[in-house]
Amino acid sequence: MENSAPAPREKWWRRRPMQASGIVRVRTKVLRRMGKDLGGRKLPRPPVAVNLLLLAIGILGGYGAYAHRRSVDARLAVLLREDSAVPFQIKKIRLDLAELETDEASLSRELDARLAYARAQKAQEFYLVLDRAKRRFAFKYADRVVRDGCFEIGAPDSITDGRGSHWSFPALTGSFSVQEKLEQPAWKPPAWVYAIRRETPPRDASPIPGGLGRYVLQFADGYVLHSPPPEDSPLKGARPGSFMISEQDLGAIWRRIGPGTRIYIF
Repeated sequence: MENSAPAPREKWWRRRPMQASGIVRVRTKVLRRMGKDLGGRKLPRPPVAVNLLLLAIGILGGYGAYAHRRSVDARLAVLLREDSAVPFQIKKIRLDLAELETDEASLSRELDARLAYARAQKAQEFYLVLDRAKRRFAFKYADRVVRDGCFEIGAPDSITDGRGSHWSFPALTGSFSVQEKLEQPAWKPPAWVYAIRRETPPRDASPIPGGLGRYVLQFADGYVLHSPPPEDSPLKGARPGSFMISEQDLGAIWRRIGPGTRIYIF
């Protein structure tokens, strides 16, 4: 029996390259086939002018947001220079506005309401503050709280009936004055009241005495602050977009409120 000599080992520089695995070979074939289908053409790239235009739009947008925040800070700085003894938390205003994710118009209304509220605390007069986030109100004289409590915000803010009619009551913020002070006013329920309840409005709807509540304050176009409606009223709870305070709380401050009384909502 002859002994076979072991095959000489190849030098490392003469070795054949390793064969790719099955997955890699399939992927390579697919890519080659795609290249042939494209005829050697590369995927289109957007022109340089388009890239520059998009970059410019991004830069302008960022600068606009920065400039608007600078204007807000500048207006706050004016308030600080007016009187260093303003009993209002300027830092809190900054933090609250910084946390708001809203458009420029809404941010300006928020700022105006808060600055007007800060000035009201120096004046010797009654005014009402509504904090939407906490659902709390405060009736104040200068910087002193006369009465405070909870309130409700009417919902929904958008109503559509079966006939395609639509009503919208967007969220309200800002600084306002009481336009009318009404006690036990007659109220004719509008069509949107029945649309909320998915009912057909009656043909001959007569006004309901105190149908919106015993106490009603009108302070903006279509917006009111009222006490709870009576049981026979088709409106249950707060009017959409408006505010409702208990009859006990609103009655306690009723004599101190009149046309021109300021209301600050934020």
